Amino acid sequence: MKKLVVLTGAGVSAESGISTFRDSNGLWENYNVEDVATIEGWWRNRALVLEFYNQRRGELATKKPNQAHKLIASLEKDYDVTVVTQNIDNLHEQGGSTKVIHLHGEATKVRPEDCEQDCKTIDVGYKPVNLGDCDSRGVQLRPNIVWFGEAVPKFDTAARIASQADIMLIVGTSLQVYPAAGLVQYAKPGIPIYLIDPKPLNLHLPGVVQITDVATRGMERLLELLKNA
Repeated sequence: MKKLVVLTGAGVSAESGISTFRDSNGLWENYNVEDVATIEGWWRNRALVLEFYNQRRGELATKKPNQAHKLIASLEKDYDVTVVTQNIDNLHEQGGSTKVIHLHGEATKVRPEDCEQDCKTIDVGYKPVNLGDCDSRGVQLRPNIVWFGEAVPKFDTAARIASQADIMLIVGTSLQVYPAAGLVQYAKPGIPIYLIDPKPLNLHLPGVVQITDVATRGMERLLELLKNA
């Protein structure tokens, strides 16, 4: 069975009503990134950071996977699929994907503030986490999120998987955030690479087929291409 690696970003969840960060009226329009998505912001004002992610968690409780998530999951019928996502939501899992790597962490999980990503994580679902909520050692819990400037512990695993792909699919990411954006460079030369994004992008890689559309319609078009490939 061919290995298909799917790289996804905020665009795949936008049609589920999840706010993106960089678009007009995105999350960064309402918050200073240095305040809520850096370790310095955490040390400066834990309460603000916790409230920001409590809001994200609360939003997720009302969101459902869209057709793009479901169609990505449906690829598992014909391929060995691994999803590598920059998203912190759990919509890929809700949509049926069974192998998902969250490069930037997961909104529904927390960990002690003295611990790196996925170390001693606690699944809190959609519940708020506040100052004074600690682990059994009395250490404050923080969002299980990789903030700007922090190491991305799962990158090496994702790079290894990307290097083994027979087909690569990129959905809803402009590939502007590193190191995640660099994963496409690990693709074996000559493999089919499909890119779904409503904006024309130039990956500077030969043979990339771009479907210029939103994720849901783009995935429908991709399935037709794969049938005829």
